[in-house]
Amino acid sequence: MASLMENLIATLGDLCEEYENLLGLSTQKKPVIIAGNLEELSKITDEEQIVVSRINQLDRKRQEVVRDIANVVNRDVEDLKLDSIIQMLEPRPSEQQKLAAVYDRLKDVVGRVKQINEQNRQLIINALELIEFDINMVQAMRAAPETANYNKGAYNTGSVIGVDRSGFDAKQ
Repeated sequence: MASLMENLIATLGDLCEEYENLLGLSTQKKPVIIAGNLEELSKITDEEQIVVSRINQLDRKRQEVVRDIANVVNRDVEDLKLDSIIQMLEPRPSEQQKLAAVYDRLKDVVGRVKQINEQNRQLIINALELIEFDINMVQAMRAAPETANYNKGAYNTGSVIGVDRSGFDAKQ
């Protein structure tokens, strides 16, 4: 059981490190999104994918260790959460303290990653809305009103103000 706890603590520590790496990348992303630097954003996103892959591997390892602990203590793995494992370690205060510390650290860093990612998501939404506004402005400029010029037969001979038909037309 002691080696299982050591494996769990080590795995959670590794997860913390990877989430801290992800937090660093997410923090780097914010000014890149603001600047609209798509090339740099792509590089950061590629690095994030590598970190997320490592996080997924570590999470599978964590699940295996928790499953092994559940078998040893004869409990259902679905009911066995880290909080309950920490409570089970009351007879071993040093292991309990280590597990609680790494669990708190993991919760903190995951919370910060969520917060930064939500900010980045809002920035991307704002950037997309700005692009949509710009597209609508260009389309509105292309659909300017006609001038009110009439010929002798009372037919409109006015031209459309500011229209250049040589540009891109999304409707075609």
